[in-house]
Amino acid sequence: MKYVGLENVEPGQVLGKSIYSGNGRVLLAAGVSLTVYMINTLNRIGVTMLYIQDPVFDDVDPEEIVSEVTKQAVMQEMNDAFEAIRSGKEWSSRNIGISIGRILDDVMSSKELLIQLTDIRTEDNAHFVHAMNVCLMSTVIGMNMGLNYSQLKELSIGALLHDIGKIGLRAAGADSNNGVPIEKKVHHTWRGFEQLKSKQEFGLMVAHIALQHHEQPDGLGEPRGLTAAEIHPYAKIVAASNLFDNLINPLHGGGHSPDEACEKLMAMSEKQLDHEILVHFIRNISVYPNGTAVRLSTKETGVVVRQHRGLPGRPIVRIAQANGDKLDISEVDLALHPTVFIETVLT
Repeated sequence: MKYVGLENVEPGQVLGKSIYSGNGRVLLAAGVSLTVYMINTLNRIGVTMLYIQDPVFDDVDPEEIVSEVTKQAVMQEMNDAFEAIRSGKEWSSRNIGISIGRILDDVMSSKELLIQLTDIRTEDNAHFVHAMNVCLMSTVIGMNMGLNYSQLKELSIGALLHDIGKIGLRAAGADSNNGVPIEKKVHHTWRGFEQLKSKQEFGLMVAHIALQHHEQPDGLGEPRGLTAAEIHPYAKIVAASNLFDNLINPLHGGGHSPDEACEKLMAMSEKQLDHEILVHFIRNISVYPNGTAVRLSTKETGVVVRQHRGLPGRPIVRIAQANGDKLDISEVDLALHPTVFIETVLT
């Protein structure tokens, strides 16, 4: 499979990875032959990147840490919980806990894999994909920092629900204070804290993750301006994961490639983000996910096909060059060629 920009997709090409709606149902299944109508619809709902089947790269696997079945189940539970919150009804913390158990089982059985965030976002599912990504990254970082199962579960729940305070914000309606909507006057982290602190099954730390994930070591964060020593390590982990996913999200002002996002995060070390957390983060995130088209410093273009654990910036790249009626296919293992590097990501 190849990971390509929607503008480069042509009718007749075959979708390599399913696209999901906000409630976890399949919107468009892998294996379908794309039509002009489908491509136009995907563009309308905010899709920018797709996995497309390609015979030259048919063995390329995104190597998901969390299975598609688990993702669907978690998205369905989150959708149910958020709908209940919007309606002012009670929501099931037990079901969220079961979903987190599924995520932990998948993560702990995939310890040797790098995180590759390649789920297809739409306007409908973007909030759920973001929450899932932040949860996945935070859980892997926590596991590599030596947290035990109970600690990982607490961290994972807080990461999955870190933005719960944004749910139910009223788009219209204002008080008498310069037309500012009443709900907007309370930072969403406080709203999330209030939502979660009443869930005794989670523990108070989960609520504090939601409250602190916008705090910064330099004391310039929100909502309380805490300094490094005052911010809980779990919140520091979620802060890095949250910012990274926002940077690579094209629907909400991001759109950076993973390598660009990693560079931006490292530039924030000890200011907006904790340095130790960032070291663990960079070791475990795939800078160039499988299927990504790249140009090497040799000016050759190819597709990333495999990763090296511990060397996220040095993947294996497959190059296919036309030679008359056939293709010459070769692979460059960047871990074995230190003078060759990825010059840019091609979309």
